[in-house]
Amino acid sequence: MAATHIALLRGINVGKAKRVAMADLRALVEELGYEDARTLLNSGNVVFRVRAAAKGDPAARIEKALPGRFGIEARVIGLTVRELRGLARKNPLAKTASDPSRLLVAVLRRAADRKLLDAIAREDWSPDALAFGPRAAFLWCPNGQLESPLAEAVQRALGDAVTIRNATTIAKLLALAEGP
Repeated sequence: MAATHIALLRGINVGKAKRVAMADLRALVEELGYEDARTLLNSGNVVFRVRAAAKGDPAARIEKALPGRFGIEARVIGLTVRELRGLARKNPLAKTASDPSRLLVAVLRRAADRKLLDAIAREDWSPDALAFGPRAAFLWCPNGQLESPLAEAVQRALGDAVTIRNATTIAKLLALAEGP
């Protein structure tokens, strides 16, 4: 039996330095032995199936293969479809946010990285808001991510231990992962 996984590639197709064609990314994932690789637009997000007998962490394997194949390095944060579903459905700021494109999900590389945000959590970021889940920080940025001192502080505190997607992208990834 195969389980659906999602790999979020940090910084891929943002700017000019780390451009990867999604067809090439899908091919790489399938060459690593995973099945049914699908990407969401040109986003650096890939959904794929992992056989139960597969060995190793899929995200780590993809991350390790990137430099040899594309000549770039990028953090890859992996989720199971169950984890992605939890992020989408248990977002504590979902009722606060009026625009899903400004409701951000900062997916942590490891749940333990959450402690790096303790000092940030004690500050008042109004009108922005911050909440936490087991492996994510949720940011409501009503003025947008680029204008948000909270989003900047989270990025600075976590560095490459986080990748941020908005709630719209999370919903689209979930639909892709749960679809046929």
